[in-house]
Amino acid sequence: MANMLTTGISGLNAAQIALTTVGNNIANAGTDGYSRQTVSQVERISQQNGKFTIGNGVDVASVQRSYSAYLTTAMWSSTASLSRASTFNDLTTTLNSVLSGSGDIQGSLDSLYAAFSTVANAPSTSSGRQSLLGNAASTATMFNTLGQQMAAQQTSVNKQISSTVDSINSATSAIAALNKQIKQAGSGAAPNDLLDQRDALMNQLSGLVGVSAVTESDGTMSIYSSAGQTLVTGNTSFNLKAVPDPYDASRTNIADSAGNDITTKLSGGSLGAMLDYRSTVLDPAQNALGQAAVALASSVNAQQAKGLDLNGNLGAPIFSIGSPAVSGSTRNTGSATVGATISDVSATTSSDYIMTYNGASWGLKTTGGQNVALTSNPDGSYSADGMTFSVSGTAAAGDSFKIQPTRNAAGSLSVAMTDPSQIAAASALTTSAATANTGAATVGSVSVSDPTNAGVLAGATISFTSPTAYTITDAGGATIGGGAYTSGQPITANGWSVTLSGTPAAGDSFGVAKNANGLNDNGNALKMAALSDSGVLSGGKVSVVDAYANLTTQIGSAGAQAATNLTTQTALNNQAVSAQQSVSGVNIDEEGANLVKYQQSYQASAQIIAAAQTIFTSLMNALG
Repeated sequence: MANMLTTGISGLNAAQIALTTVGNNIANAGTDGYSRQTVSQVERISQQNGKFTIGNGVDVASVQRSYSAYLTTAMWSSTASLSRASTFNDLTTTLNSVLSGSGDIQGSLDSLYAAFSTVANAPSTSSGRQSLLGNAASTATMFNTLGQQMAAQQTSVNKQISSTVDSINSATSAIAALNKQIKQAGSGAAPNDLLDQRDALMNQLSGLVGVSAVTESDGTMSIYSSAGQTLVTGNTSFNLKAVPDPYDASRTNIADSAGNDITTKLSGGSLGAMLDYRSTVLDPAQNALGQAAVALASSVNAQQAKGLDLNGNLGAPIFSIGSPAVSGSTRNTGSATVGATISDVSATTSSDYIMTYNGASWGLKTTGGQNVALTSNPDGSYSADGMTFSVSGTAAAGDSFKIQPTRNAAGSLSVAMTDPSQIAAASALTTSAATANTGAATVGSVSVSDPTNAGVLAGATISFTSPTAYTITDAGGATIGGGAYTSGQPITANGWSVTLSGTPAAGDSFGVAKNANGLNDNGNALKMAALSDSGVLSGGKVSVVDAYANLTTQIGSAGAQAATNLTTQTALNNQAVSAQQSVSGVNIDEEGANLVKYQQSYQASAQIIAAAQTIFTSLMNALG
């Protein structure tokens, strides 16, 4: 009878624990990170009673989490990938909105080149010239607006990076604190609630940055970043730091707890997305936009300088644009400074560069780590990728400078010309054959090759001493050049170039002079209008219009790829979460069934106790 009572009590206790556990599951069905708990029951050791054994009831061995380390780790990894995809898609969507909302630069460029054609149709009319300057100002404003909005997104991304680092540090500190509590719980009953809280924080941390975790023998969890740095070990967390870039204080980099820059090593999560987006989409987009602005200003100004304005002067610049940005590292110890100018726009790229002194010579690499050949010039300057670098002061070994040829160019583009009469619509030079010529040579073309040459408009005569040789004399009769003649090959002197075709006779001559018909001539305006299709960048293969079209394609493609990746990662994350929840999630229907099951078990156990009590009472009454 005592055994019966003990058995009933054990069943009652087991059912009560099971009911409490089921109730806890139901209460936490919507709690993020909660793992369903189950009661593990074991049969008590039976007592022998002669030829047979009698059961002795039940014990509750443990209350366990329904948990799969493999599925949970897979979910964390998927969370990191989804968060990266979502953040990257948000950023590219914003950039595409910025591009579409900054005005029609493509249309503005078309209008600008069409305005040169309008001037060519009536070169002496002031209205067409004034309209051209208006179109130039409108184009510059659109470049400015888009450049400023891209710069604003850079500022926003840098702030988000700093904020995300704070969130990462908060999560790792909380995990370290939970590690301490879990360790203090010892080897007794598993602290299920603490383990669930830690897993939830790990999932949150995975959404911020890619991490890996190792569960140690004492129950604590060690966490490592995607760059390999320890973030948590035991009850100690190691904070990441948001630090200013050594070349640009407004740009946020990431350092580990020891101060080492790990910006390029981090991946995954929203932080990895922001770092990747900044370096692979936003930086190249800003540089490409700036490169298009530089190409526009350089090509228009270069052709403008080769014509005559209404005052008979060589053309002054229409556009103004800033020089390449050069910034020294905060770690520099020498006194050197570096300056940079663009000397050949066709050779420029959309890269940024690091110029470093090794103690004996200077070297140049792109910020991506690619070596770039650096040429030493006789005047002490250096040249590479269409730029010229000047160095002053004394550099120390290890000193370095960051060169951004076009990063800020779009924001600095402006119209420098205010007087429409200064538009150089006329060709600067004319060439004429002497009336006494007897040969078959004819003038092909004449152009200004170096408008800075003081004698470019001074006039000259090309005289043939034979069908294959010539001399060049200036207006005063002094010889300034000569050589062998080949039909179709340019003849150059004093910053001009003349091309003749055919075979001249000995004694034939051709005069080169300043254009005296500047008011009505439109030769240079036509050449400026033709710049819409003329190659300026990539070795003269890509026009300004094409360069901007390539930029819009580049940004649009990045947005489309980001959207596709988000769709893919969303599906994969749904699968990972579903698989994890199939083990750890609370199923209300199942818990409802368990509730009935354990309620009935509780009632049955109570009946056993009641039966034992009745038997005991009857026995006592009989003995009494």
